[in-house]
Amino acid sequence: MKITFMGAGSTVFVRNIIGDCLLTNCLKESEFSLYDINGERLEESRVILEVISKSLGVKANIKTYLGVENRKAALRGASFVIDAIQVGGYDPCTITDFEIPKKYGLHQTIGDTLGIGGIMRALRTIPVVEDFCRDMNEVCPDALFLNYVNPMAMITGYTQRYAFTNTIGLCHSVQVCAHSILKGVGMEEYEEERKELIAGINHQAWLLKIEDKNGNDLYPEIRRRVHKRLLEDRDFDDQVRNIYVERFGYYCTESSEHNAEYNPYFIKSNYPELIERHNIPLDEYPRRCVSQIERWKEEYENLKNGGIKDIERSREYASRIMEAVVTNNAYKIGGNVLNTNHLITNFPEEACVEVPCLVDGVGIHPTRIGALPTACAALNMTNINCQLMTIEAARSHKKNDVYLAAMLDPHTSAELDIDTIIKMCDDLIEAHGSFLPKFN
Repeated sequence: MKITFMGAGSTVFVRNIIGDCLLTNCLKESEFSLYDINGERLEESRVILEVISKSLGVKANIKTYLGVENRKAALRGASFVIDAIQVGGYDPCTITDFEIPKKYGLHQTIGDTLGIGGIMRALRTIPVVEDFCRDMNEVCPDALFLNYVNPMAMITGYTQRYAFTNTIGLCHSVQVCAHSILKGVGMEEYEEERKELIAGINHQAWLLKIEDKNGNDLYPEIRRRVHKRLLEDRDFDDQVRNIYVERFGYYCTESSEHNAEYNPYFIKSNYPELIERHNIPLDEYPRRCVSQIERWKEEYENLKNGGIKDIERSREYASRIMEAVVTNNAYKIGGNVLNTNHLITNFPEEACVEVPCLVDGVGIHPTRIGALPTACAALNMTNINCQLMTIEAARSHKKNDVYLAAMLDPHTSAELDIDTIIKMCDDLIEAHGSFLPKFN
């Protein structure tokens, strides 16, 4: 069996996901095909996997493929393809996504999922993923494509609709959602045997139900403690999601620094005091990029020279999915799929939704949820509108569709007028240059 990793220069993801495979009996003897366009990063990933395999006593079959000319060879015959690319990297593209909007008074925290940063990231990533899919349709048409690339709903939604049907979008925020709120309000005793239901869209899926092992609803006590915490403790970092609980009634999957820019409520030039009051970290993603780059250099040297001890399977879904498909032993995940047949009834079918999915030897089986609470669905729809318009812009290559995507983004439209949005988009398109397709 062949498992191909596209964007294998994403060494931490490679370490976690392929490392998980090496810990899994039915996967560890696979051929692991690593593809990237950066030779140095590709070699680092190969070295780390060799260290892991040696530590585990597994003779890993690892092959590397460098450059576009070797892409089809990397994909040929693959049963599973994992995607973790970042087109344009931190420098120059992430820097551009943050610095140009700032000139127009538009500030962001993460800029990889929604907002003008998410739109630009999608527009430069979709053509590359589409190239992958074109090759996959030729050389591994029966593969399962596991997408980890943000903006998740835009990349996965485009791929599922137009490029490669057998695609699942994966994130790790579903796995830690209930844990985060229970820990935040001091109810950790319910972690081990809780029951939960999470559904919505990526990074803004809602913890719709959370019960103890006997089926007792934990939300009344959670809401009581959230209300108390918001009144008495202004120093904690998860305020945005706690405010969601207070006002919308439900907690959501992704962090407060992400969700601060998915709506028009928190990052407002006319209300600068909100930033400090709610501990919103502007320019957080660029800081993380710099920190992660430096931290990885040190970690790589330590791993390469000192080996790896106490290797455990990570929380990532990828190896669990592959194991379930190979063994036909069902496993439940939170996956990103098209809203076909209205899995969530108050969303359009074209939306990419995040819902519980059962995985087995036949494939991915999404759960029909029904209607989300009206307010939660309405907030999601402000994000979905932007996602769908960005996908349309990626299809049409029309500048006006890029403008419309930005105009439909809740944070951008709350801060800037139409003429300014258009000027900002034009500046971003020009600055990204060859990283974007030509827009007319």
